[in-house]
Amino acid sequence: MTTVELLAPLMFIGAIALLMCGFPVAFTLAGVSVLFAFLGAALGAFDVSLLSSLPLRLIGLMENDLLQAIPIFVFLGVVLQKTTIAADLLEAMSGLFGKRPGGLGISTLLIGALLAPMTGAVGATVLTMGLLTLPTMLQAGYDRRLASGIVCAAGTLGTILPPSVILILLATMVQAGYVEAMARVGRYISSPLLTKHIYLGALLPVALLLVLYIAYVGLVAWRQPHRCPPVALPAERPLTARRIVIAIAVPVGLILGMLGSIVTGWIYTVEAAATGAILVTLLAFVRGELTLERFADSLRTVMRLTAMVFALMIGALTFTLVFRGLEGDVTVARWLAMVPGGPAGATAAAMLVSFVTGFFLDATEIVLLVVPVAAVPLLALDVDPVWLSVLLAVNLQTSFLAPPAGFALNFVRSIAPPELTTGDIYRGALPMIAIQLVALTLLWAAPQTATSIAGRPPNMPAGEKPKIDPAFRMNPPLADEPPPLQTAPPRQ
Repeated sequence: MTTVELLAPLMFIGAIALLMCGFPVAFTLAGVSVLFAFLGAALGAFDVSLLSSLPLRLIGLMENDLLQAIPIFVFLGVVLQKTTIAADLLEAMSGLFGKRPGGLGISTLLIGALLAPMTGAVGATVLTMGLLTLPTMLQAGYDRRLASGIVCAAGTLGTILPPSVILILLATMVQAGYVEAMARVGRYISSPLLTKHIYLGALLPVALLLVLYIAYVGLVAWRQPHRCPPVALPAERPLTARRIVIAIAVPVGLILGMLGSIVTGWIYTVEAAATGAILVTLLAFVRGELTLERFADSLRTVMRLTAMVFALMIGALTFTLVFRGLEGDVTVARWLAMVPGGPAGATAAAMLVSFVTGFFLDATEIVLLVVPVAAVPLLALDVDPVWLSVLLAVNLQTSFLAPPAGFALNFVRSIAPPELTTGDIYRGALPMIAIQLVALTLLWAAPQTATSIAGRPPNMPAGEKPKIDPAFRMNPPLADEPPPLQTAPPRQ
């Protein structure tokens, strides 16, 4: 491999190294891109005129209908964090399950499944669940390792539960890669890959994972009830059936309403998110918990988080453009084609890279950095896009639980009381990692777990597979060249 051919891999490795040193992600991606663009131009390996297409790509990013849902979901999560809606849900769940050994742990997992799609980020969900449930479990006499493991597992559900922000970003990247991959192998796209395909594909794996988590807590409660004793409910605020129904019905109805309206096509993702945000805001105002001052503070928080997400996307878009201009996509395609085992081996290699990267980067950063690089070559090798998306999401969720650098573990450590040591948190995460690996293995061995409900895109034949030349060239489109779309995708 010549020096020029090494530029793209060095660019990727350099970006990862700088991110591990703690540099800001968005500026690191953009800065490394500009540096290697001019370095490549000096060596005759990069056409600087390709950078002229960057403004058009950024405008297309801002006009993406699906991405407009991100600030709305962020707002929804911020409002939930600043009110007692989530705390009331925990109290109601404790009234249903807390009187039995392991009941509070099961309640925590169920609450994580309800709150995760609305917060959408691993850090926000872990912090919310930790502040709400970890002190309660420790005061009730829960084993410290078991309590921390439950909180970590419940918090990471935000990676894979639709309609989370991570799945929205993942769907956007895989959709773009799928269109390009099908164009490269000469397939006509009669109907594009939709976000609802990925949402539906995630449902069964999420349900399986949640059942395995609950089964583990139930097994501990049966064999070792002293590790998860019942919880004594406060006598000053008795839980009536009306309070329990209202506290549970609001988040459950909100999630089912948003997800159901999206997958049935009744309304689009943005409209569903907006409807949910309006209903939660009105509920918080009616309860007297969202004052004008708190509402203004929520909006400022949403603006900061949204700016951060879109700055990440701008940096990732610049990185992808330069990476492809340096023919990095060609290099990745060749490497994946040479991996033993065909498409399965290539997918396993990409999953391994994503898993290791998950030790150091957040899910948003991995989706924006790794997926554009690996998605097109994998999809061109006829890997199912729905299965690939769900597999990547579960894989990232597993890496967030893996010590010593798992993101969920570090977030729990930041809010844990002094008696909960780092070793306790690590040991508590090990059973959850084993459960994750079981779910990941089942998903790998049975792709229909993800594809049976979602279905295959209409233009993906189930029979003959395309023959891919390992040396095929995937040139980035020129500034005045339209993207290789045979049909424009509908709004989602």
